[in-house]
Amino acid sequence: MVTKKTPKIAGEVVTGEEWKVKHQHQPTGNALKIKLDHLKTFEPLTDNQKTFFEMYKGGAYFIGLFGSPGVGKTFLALYKAIEEVLDKSNSFKQVVVVRSLVQLREVGHLPGNLEEKQEIYELPYKEACEVLFGRSDAWDRLKEQGYARFISTTAIRGISIDDAIIIVDENQNMNWSEINTIITRVGHRSKIIFCGDFKQTDLIKSNKDQSAFHTFRDIARTMTAFQEIYFTPDDIVRSSLVKDRIVACEAMGY
Repeated sequence: MVTKKTPKIAGEVVTGEEWKVKHQHQPTGNALKIKLDHLKTFEPLTDNQKTFFEMYKGGAYFIGLFGSPGVGKTFLALYKAIEEVLDKSNSFKQVVVVRSLVQLREVGHLPGNLEEKQEIYELPYKEACEVLFGRSDAWDRLKEQGYARFISTTAIRGISIDDAIIIVDENQNMNWSEINTIITRVGHRSKIIFCGDFKQTDLIKSNKDQSAFHTFRDIARTMTAFQEIYFTPDDIVRSSLVKDRIVACEAMGY
């Protein structure tokens, strides 16, 4: 009788059959590449989500998605942006996600270089892409293929973003300097989507570092290109617990 050697993974002893099952579906070579037909199809779940889909399809290029948490603002923006970038029939080449590192103004105290420090802020997009493609490496593959890029407001100065769909996420956490800098980076043949909820701002209430959310929105509303959707607790799709809590908070004035 021939005894099969049991492979070891990181010190763990597993049977030959377990090792085969664990590794037989791991993509290799070209199988790693993300393509449009890998993207799952999602239909809008609320009237406001449907309005966004129609707005996007209609060619809107300066969009504001505002309101309650858990309504899918970032997910919807990322979904439509990736769908368009992966479609070779249009000119958009990349999805660029921009976010402020406001929660880590002391980012310099963390170990690692800037890219390593920013990784924690990319987790929402990694999770969203795992849902969109059904694979945990989707966000990283999109970045490797040049279809996606994450950049913080601290590193955006001096660049011009052409042929891209820019998603400005958590924009309630940006001061006027950050928002103004982002808008002036929008280059040729690009569109921009702002996602935010003023009630979730992490900025301290000071003259130096206060949220410019309302100022930005007021100015944007005077521009003919700007289109916005305000999501309410009725649009919450994350869970009933989240919805109940938001409704309770609003009823008590929080």
